[in-house]
Amino acid sequence: QVQLVESGGGLVQAGGSLRLSCAASGRTFRVYAMAWYRQAPGKEREFVAAIRGSGSRRYEQSVAGRFTISRDNAENTVYLQMNSLEPEDTAVYYCACGDGVDWYRYDYWGQGTQVTVSS
Repeated sequence: QVQLVESGGGLVQAGGSLRLSCAASGRTFRVYAMAWYRQAPGKEREFVAAIRGSGSRRYEQSVAGRFTISRDNAENTVYLQMNSLEPEDTAVYYCACGDGVDWYRYDYWGQGTQVTVSS
């Protein structure tokens, strides 16, 4: 069982930056693939970015070049640095953890952190 706790959300103006953090329990964090998803009001949850234990990364097209996913295996933490934020980025952001076989399949989820971008 893996527990995930997100933090770092908040209110920011368009063009600003935020860094989300996700702390994971468990001694084998380094082998897991970690991901960020988001869900805007009235919309389905969507993939944002992921990073495998090897360090390889994948991004959703609309955030590529603005968002960066990274991980600190010593701290069991994954980060999402979000720059040049747009009102369309407003959503609840969720951290997820999986075995990394499928970029888009994850077994454990956090509770989410709200990101609001004002225009």
